[in-house]
Amino acid sequence: MATQTLYNESSVTVLKGLEPVKERPGMYTHTESPTHIIQEVIDNAADEALGGYADTIEVILHDDGSVTVRDNGRGIPTGLHPTEQVPVIELVFTQLHAGGKFNKKSGDGAYAFSGGLHGVGISVTNALSKRIEVSVKRQGKIHRIVFTDSVVTEPLHITGQCNIKDSGTEIRIWPDKRYFDSDHYNLPELERNLRAKAVLLPGVNVSLSRELRQAPPQIQHWHYPEGLKSYLQDLLPDTETALPVFTSENYIDEEQESDFNVGEGAAFALTWLEEGSINSESYVNLIPTPLGGRHEAGLKQALFHAVNNFISHHGLLPRGVKIQPDDVFSRVVFVLSARILDPQFQGQTKDKLTNRDALKLVAHVCTDPIELWLNQNVEIGKKIAELAIRQAQNRMRSTKKIERKKSSGVAVLPGKLTDCESEDIRENELFLVEGDSAGGSAKLARDKTTQAILPLRGKVLNSFETHQDQLFGNAEIHDIAVAIGVDPHHAQDKPDLSGLRYGKIAILSDADVDGSHIQVLLLTLFFRHFPRLITEGHIYVAQPPLFRVDVNARGKKKPARKLYAQDEEELNRILDRLRKEGLSENQYAISRFKGLGEMNPEQLKDTTMQPDTRRLLQVCIPEGENHTTADIFLRLMGKGEASARRAWMEREGDKAQTDI
Repeated sequence: MATQTLYNESSVTVLKGLEPVKERPGMYTHTESPTHIIQEVIDNAADEALGGYADTIEVILHDDGSVTVRDNGRGIPTGLHPTEQVPVIELVFTQLHAGGKFNKKSGDGAYAFSGGLHGVGISVTNALSKRIEVSVKRQGKIHRIVFTDSVVTEPLHITGQCNIKDSGTEIRIWPDKRYFDSDHYNLPELERNLRAKAVLLPGVNVSLSRELRQAPPQIQHWHYPEGLKSYLQDLLPDTETALPVFTSENYIDEEQESDFNVGEGAAFALTWLEEGSINSESYVNLIPTPLGGRHEAGLKQALFHAVNNFISHHGLLPRGVKIQPDDVFSRVVFVLSARILDPQFQGQTKDKLTNRDALKLVAHVCTDPIELWLNQNVEIGKKIAELAIRQAQNRMRSTKKIERKKSSGVAVLPGKLTDCESEDIRENELFLVEGDSAGGSAKLARDKTTQAILPLRGKVLNSFETHQDQLFGNAEIHDIAVAIGVDPHHAQDKPDLSGLRYGKIAILSDADVDGSHIQVLLLTLFFRHFPRLITEGHIYVAQPPLFRVDVNARGKKKPARKLYAQDEEELNRILDRLRKEGLSENQYAISRFKGLGEMNPEQLKDTTMQPDTRRLLQVCIPEGENHTTADIFLRLMGKGEASARRAWMEREGDKAQTDI
């Protein structure tokens, strides 16, 4: 009999202050090396420059492993916080979610635009450092405070006087080696980050000094008066293979009537490569986003619309060829710098931008300048059009090869299937939609080129214990199998997937309990009878929103908005954001979707089907978890498991989130 572990009130541990960071540092930063916690400090200095308060950023790598970051900005405030009654400089280093980057829309924050969002950056640096020394020049005085193991060991005090116009912050950090796989800084990443700051902040001087024992220090200096254009030209390996670089800065001004805030927008430099490829770069409020995000999707949409309109206007498209966004974007190399008032990132490490509105913002401000440039430079525009058309023709030739490979033995497709035009499974998608009503909306919302719709009437049969020979007795399962082009098979089989007609098969059901039940029934079907589709990564679950927030218009410059929330947690975040904007409860209305059928096609497209704005979860089984997954399906779907299900529900039922 297993030994029982005591579990009572004293078993619950409460982590306070910076203890959560020390306990789980990987949740807050990269732990391969201390590079990222240094970049958090650099980002703060860059935010001062972005606001126009600093023109110099210096980074010094000392020979003892410590790092100094210095700027000539306003200096961190040193007075007492009005409610906490603690010096502000101490607060931002010792408390998570304390900083000057909140309340941007109300005007009470210290920054209009910044990369910092969560307010945990500099405090994470402190939590994972052995020692931090901070010196601040502000209002004619020099202040100093020191932290050891994230605790104040030298309280804030004045060490001297300075010129009243002289201001800035100097921070020296000794990272704690215990929290990192390596104590060496990633120099290429640090250099790339600093050079990008100089590029994105034209006129700002950025330097990196490395102290060397028994040798003069090595100093690198970056200064790009021309900004993005000169940076992109430095990235290009061979300018002879690239078309001329086009640059543009596009920000919302006070005269424009727009859904977006004054100052938001994007600047970019881009060109097309006739041969070869290099990695493009994107940034949000000076923060690198190596995994891209919706700002890149917005630039992609702007380029597609501009080039496609140019091709149509000049009659350049050959008969039978249809341009798609990837045809235009595949040969593009760019540096994109987006400016967003309230950026939302994927995780504290900020590798990917997730704001849904970022796509619309960048597409809105960039489409017209690109289209205007193309029509002002017709010969260059024709070369760009030729590259896109050639890419489309190559794609179509590849599609035809795939079609010939699977041309024999095609079954008659279900009559209720609304198929897509393309036959390239690399881009085709099939949505299994709950109900005819939702199926009708989905048909109008889809991209008919690549998206197919198969409406399902009622709930699919629980096929967990159904023999494969009896599967096709169920009309819905029969239609699904014929539509996807793959026969039922066992996990140990090696089925022929050459007849597969769609690269993505997405379950699209209501965001309620009934919708979840349909998801489970379809997942049971695929797990039990089409397991290779899961292991090959073809099965997905779409996530439609459960709530819609209608925000009333506020004058000509603030038109009405519609915001969507996946669940109550996201709804609460949206409501918090609206309150920070100063909206009262009577200025917005919350409605809950009872089902997909209530969503009009435009809403369904924007939230659930448009690749750049939807949420689509891939179904996968973790390595080595096949047996555990099979046990779960057996307990939930097995006909002889009623008693085990009941025991499980009695044991775990208090954890369920009911939808009544």
